[in-house]
Amino acid sequence: MHNIHDTNHRPVLFISDLHLEPRRPAVTRLFIQFLAQNARQAQALYILGDLFEAWIGDDALDTEDPVIHGLRALTTAGVPVYVMRGNRDFLLGEGFSRATGAFLLDDMSRITLDGVQVLLLHGDTLCTDDIEYQRFRAVVRDPHWQTEFLAKPRAQRLAYAARARRESTEHNRRTDTARLDVSPHSVQQILREQGTRHMIHGHTHRPGVHRFELDGEPAQRIVLGDWYEQGSLLLCEGGRWQLRQLALGEVPTATPRSR
Repeated sequence: MHNIHDTNHRPVLFISDLHLEPRRPAVTRLFIQFLAQNARQAQALYILGDLFEAWIGDDALDTEDPVIHGLRALTTAGVPVYVMRGNRDFLLGEGFSRATGAFLLDDMSRITLDGVQVLLLHGDTLCTDDIEYQRFRAVVRDPHWQTEFLAKPRAQRLAYAARARRESTEHNRRTDTARLDVSPHSVQQILREQGTRHMIHGHTHRPGVHRFELDGEPAQRIVLGDWYEQGSLLLCEGGRWQLRQLALGEVPTATPRSR
């Protein structure tokens, strides 16, 4: 756990689910602009998973990629960046961390923000009613599976990633919407286990602030939005936590949303 202190009212920023990929260049441009402008004024930037649509291993990292350059410029400027692995980019590793200067953050990490303990997650572990996905997640998060996968040629890994995206889109299409969302029981159970009443996560692409009561105490779950038709962020400054949007100048329509 680490503490975030309000320094000269500089904000702490949280984003997730950018799903950056070449097919959506407008989002990439918006993110690079965000890094150069909004994030430069921040005390810290947290990216809670799915920064990339797919990540087949650090050996495929392009050091000339503008996204890598943008992140490195931000961390070099003195703004700490914390990146959590999501269900799309769970193979982010130390090579990415070295290239960008970002810190890799474990899922279910706790921080102290404005004097309050906050649990940070990508959010997919909360979707426990989606049994098919949880089985898939258990497979690809297994260290042995990852070692074998990373040993495969890049072409095979790219083909697997493309197939996984197609299957995920089809799974989401045929699965009841309620099952794809987080389980309230899982939310409550994890908050109890972690000893906190505040949670921030992404993954579901359903931004919102959910306030409820847990064991007689007020609790709060903030869901970050995706970066498809706009940019989305949570800005925490001076004790105020606000979800905000960033305008996207160009909205491509050919690529469906996928968690």
